[in-house]
Amino acid sequence: MAAALLLSALAMSAIVGVRYLLTSGGFALATHVRQPGLYAHLGDQVRREIGWSLASALIYGIPAGIIAWGWQAQGWTRIYTDVHAFPLWYLPVSVLLYLAAHDSWFYWTHRWMHRPRLFRIAHAVHHASRPPTAWAAMSFHPWEALTGALVIPALVLLIPIHVGALGAVLAIMTVMGVSNHMGWEMFPRWLVQGPAGRWLITASHHQRHHELYSCNYGLYFRVWDRLCGTDRGLGDFEKGRA
Repeated sequence: MAAALLLSALAMSAIVGVRYLLTSGGFALATHVRQPGLYAHLGDQVRREIGWSLASALIYGIPAGIIAWGWQAQGWTRIYTDVHAFPLWYLPVSVLLYLAAHDSWFYWTHRWMHRPRLFRIAHAVHHASRPPTAWAAMSFHPWEALTGALVIPALVLLIPIHVGALGAVLAIMTVMGVSNHMGWEMFPRWLVQGPAGRWLITASHHQRHHELYSCNYGLYFRVWDRLCGTDRGLGDFEKGRA
């Protein structure tokens, strides 16, 4: 049992690490094409971001590996494979439930990490990226990485979700985490500044957090920022777009 758990944890850590390298590398390449020179002279920073991120991948992989083993070997989780086990309308609902729960956890733990003592101990690692790059999405101190690593494993023990819907959640989490840090807006202006953009977080919104620190704490949605009075709009690079 112990050997199987260890192998599962190591395998998931490797998967998370490779996923990070491919996704962040892809968005960094897109930045080089679309915004040449944006990361110029940031070589040392990028190397630090990659180092911290690969350490975070190991931390994310451990609970994920335990859950993967528990799902396959013990039936611990609420993950299901029969698409007809629940009504089809539940597939998108489950994705939204997971994103909303993750966003809520992220908002409050993120605000907590901005308390002066916790910021110095842990969150300062992430904010050392000035400006953040596509490689910074998982650039966390281990204590901060641990707070993020537990969310999805906890949710799959509580909320039923089809394995494909879970894959969609993980894909959204990965893409938004990287694209929100890459220093330019990939989504069209009609979306970012339109009605949907008032409630969704993209790079324009999260960039403002890295500029001002004390605002825009959300991950996917602006709901908690709006409810708690911490929403400060969009970063300057979006305001200046044609």
